[in-house]
Amino acid sequence: MRQLDLQVVHTALQWVREGHALWLCTVLSTYGSAPRAPGAMLVARGDGQFVGSLSGGCVEEAFLGSLANGELRAPTQIVRYGESDDERQRLRLPCGGVLQVLVEYRLPDEAWAGHLQDLYDALLGQRRLMRELDLTSGTFTLAADDRGSEVVQMLNERVRLRVGPALRLILAGLSPVAEYCASFARAIGCEVIACDPREEMQRHPPEGVQMHPVLPSEFIAAGHCHEATAVVALTHDPRIDDLALMEAVRSPAFYIGAMGSRQTSSRRAERLSRVGGLSSQQIARIHMPIGLDLGSKTPAEIALSVVADVLRVYHGKSRDAL
Repeated sequence: MRQLDLQVVHTALQWVREGHALWLCTVLSTYGSAPRAPGAMLVARGDGQFVGSLSGGCVEEAFLGSLANGELRAPTQIVRYGESDDERQRLRLPCGGVLQVLVEYRLPDEAWAGHLQDLYDALLGQRRLMRELDLTSGTFTLAADDRGSEVVQMLNERVRLRVGPALRLILAGLSPVAEYCASFARAIGCEVIACDPREEMQRHPPEGVQMHPVLPSEFIAAGHCHEATAVVALTHDPRIDDLALMEAVRSPAFYIGAMGSRQTSSRRAERLSRVGGLSSQQIARIHMPIGLDLGSKTPAEIALSVVADVLRVYHGKSRDAL
């Protein structure tokens, strides 16, 4: 899940508490080229206000038009956009794309507010859950995640949606490269956290970044990494980088990386083994050198290679598949 989807659920929860009926939409599947992946969400009110995205603009207009016409009032239904040539042209879906969207119309009540609160908690990283909906009755339930890989499962008249933490990037110390990483990561919807105890780094923290004036190793050891967390060490200061890496390999973080040349990385691996007591399996979890080999030289270019590599691993792509 991305930060935009976190905003969707947060807004939905606010609107329900204010007494508004609302429509919660979730992309179930895409065929052809589509700008939003399965699991992407949008919430709307009857007055046309909405937060989130289904397609980047084209489908949203058609959906809001349906609401203005008094349509889509069933508790749950599946709507397909872009099936015909005329509709694809009218909606401007790229490359023959087709979207299948789950549309829920919900009245404000305590059960729905509690359900949205649980979803919000899950997206913040407190829990990983499986959301299940009955398309016939409109009922909804939440259960523990079965740790599968599919975001959406469709079983006869039931839909199962996997919900979990927003993609989190922990910057283990600030540096020019880290600041560019923060900018790129926020642009793609990541939750960005920076940890740095140095006083001079507290004066001008990167915009939109949660700043913690502590050693990154302390923050990581306190349990702030979940399975959608990437930890990147980009300071060139072993006192910050090495301690962070020692803790990160003991966490469920899906990506751990450290900046440096191949020679520097080799020395770091030896040091982590000798001083930190890390096993070869733990050291193998660390991407050293960090990032894709793009020939990067400047801080911005290096940061781009880092964030691109984080996304590569997050989406399960091998380097050979690029």
